[in-house]
Amino acid sequence: MKISLSPDEVAFRDELRQFYRTQIPAEIRERVKHGKELSREDIVTAHKILNDHGLAVPNWPVEWGGKDWTPMQRHIWQDEMQLASVPEPLTFNAQMVGPVIAHFGSQELKERFLPPTAALDIWWCQGFSEPDAGSDLASLRTTAVRDGDSYIVNGQKIWTTLAQHADWIFCLVRTDPNAPKKQAGISFLLFDVKSPGVTIRPIKLIDGGYEVNEVFFENVRVPADQLVGEENMGWTYAKFLLGNERTGITGVGRTKVKIGVAKEYARQVKSGSGTLLEDPVFAARIAELENELIALELTQLRVVSNSSDGKPNPASSVLKLRGSELQQAATELLLDIAGADAIPVGAEGIASPGWAQRSGPGYLNYRKTTIYGGSNEVQRTIIASTILGL
Repeated sequence: MKISLSPDEVAFRDELRQFYRTQIPAEIRERVKHGKELSREDIVTAHKILNDHGLAVPNWPVEWGGKDWTPMQRHIWQDEMQLASVPEPLTFNAQMVGPVIAHFGSQELKERFLPPTAALDIWWCQGFSEPDAGSDLASLRTTAVRDGDSYIVNGQKIWTTLAQHADWIFCLVRTDPNAPKKQAGISFLLFDVKSPGVTIRPIKLIDGGYEVNEVFFENVRVPADQLVGEENMGWTYAKFLLGNERTGITGVGRTKVKIGVAKEYARQVKSGSGTLLEDPVFAARIAELENELIALELTQLRVVSNSSDGKPNPASSVLKLRGSELQQAATELLLDIAGADAIPVGAEGIASPGWAQRSGPGYLNYRKTTIYGGSNEVQRTIIASTILGL
């Protein structure tokens, strides 16, 4: 197992580290670091800077803006981005629909959509989950009926993240309701969310935010040339997309930043004759969390060093499982540091500092990390069968 960087990799890391800290606006990175909400403009600004320097879509084919990097270089690219609190390239564009179009789309679709997708001139959202088709995604009911040179789409999607900002949606639809297997009758369509018949309705989450939405389709006419690949092959493309979704989900860099921020705040909180950070019990809790994060990082490096053949590594399930748990542990740490100051939210002119008021919503929001990208219950099943042989 290779766990140290070569001289070339060190130079590569240092170049990226310098770029992230000097080219991405400091005010955007500060908002990321301290868990403040980013505006659409913030996300677009950071993404466009990355794309202008060839750093938005390195996992794409080279001819469409990708990089011929080693797995370790791709790891460094993302890890240093997280450590610098740089907003990562919009996942719907960079990790999801872009690679699907690049691998399965026609030349016409590639030329039409890949450049603006890489540049975030089109903001995509993901139309997969439905009220009765979440974990069992293949049970989706949204239909697309061929009508001449178009499809007529009817149905509903739910938990559509950031659809309120989106320009287009990539959508799984049922084109053959009589297919022998439910996975066999699904297709992958692209269409403008401003098309007549599309309605987006926000869903208020437990943290008080509006991150996800319901999306309704009523007789939406979609040109047939916006079908990706072949009709009824959408399930194959969806599995490919979901494999890309797990890339970087471990979030070691992000969790390191959260722990560092937690230490800063703990230095400001009085405990006994000193500060909370000096309290032996609290210090032991921090040390344990940091040690677990080091163990996860070493596991991640082992997976990266053994992934040169491009095949999926079942150990990625360990990374997703433990990474999401440690992300939640970091938000719980911040909440405990805040104590009673976490009770008010969004209040001004009171003693409770802003960071403490954000700790509660942050803790609640991060409950999602053990669900998306394949729930942790599913990951345990994968680990049991593919790694432990049970």
